[in-house]
Amino acid sequence: MKLFLPCLLLLLAACTDPVVPVAGPPGGSEAARIQRVVPAVEAAAEAECRRRAFGRNCDFLIVVDSDPASPSNAYQTVDPGGRPVIILTLALIGQAENDDELAFVASHEAAHHIRDHLARRERDMMEGAVVLGGLASLNGGSPADVETAQRLGAVLGARRYSRQFELEADALGTVIAARAGFDPLVGAGFFTRIPDPGDRFLGTHPPNAERVRMVQQTVAGLRS
Repeated sequence: MKLFLPCLLLLLAACTDPVVPVAGPPGGSEAARIQRVVPAVEAAAEAECRRRAFGRNCDFLIVVDSDPASPSNAYQTVDPGGRPVIILTLALIGQAENDDELAFVASHEAAHHIRDHLARRERDMMEGAVVLGGLASLNGGSPADVETAQRLGAVLGARRYSRQFELEADALGTVIAARAGFDPLVGAGFFTRIPDPGDRFLGTHPPNAERVRMVQQTVAGLRS
C-alpha cells in the first residue's frame, strides 16, 4: 500500500501548530498581567518538567502573539531546536478575568509538552492513516480512495485520545499553577465562559463540567 506521506505530513503540521511571529509587546494592563504570571509559570513548569519528563527539553518559552486580529487562543508547540513554546494571543489575555485564569491556561499548555501529547497525537494520526488506508486498499479502492481513507484515518487517530489528553493537561496544569503560586480553582473559572463542547461525537475536548471536576479532584489531592 502506498502511503500518501505529503498529505499526512500536512495534517501533522496543522496538528502541531507552527510558531507564529510575535507582533510586539502588549501594553497597559495586559503587560502587567504577563509580567506577574509568565515568569512564575515558566519556573514552575520547568521544575515539574524536570521531575516528570527525563531527557525532554524543559526550557519553556511563553510568548504573546499580540496581533489584534488573532482570535482568543493558547497552544503549545516546539521551535526548530526542540524548545517548548507556549503562545498566548492578546485576545485570550484580555479574556482572562484574573491572573489565576491566565496562569491556569498557560500551565495547561505546558502540561501538554510534559505529557508529550504532540508526539503521541502524531503517532495516533499515523496509525489511523495506516489502518484505514490499508482497509481501503484491501477492498480494491483506487489511489484516490486510499488517500481519502488515510486522511480520514489520520483525523480519527488524532481525536482518539484528544479528550484524555485534555484532562491529563488539566490535572497536571492544576499542579503547575498551584506551584507557581496561583489558585487553580479560581483559574478553572475560565471554563465557565467558553463554549461547552458537551458530548459531541468525535469532539476534541471534554465537557467543561468534567474539566472543572478534574481540577477540583487534583486540588483535593494536593491539599491532602
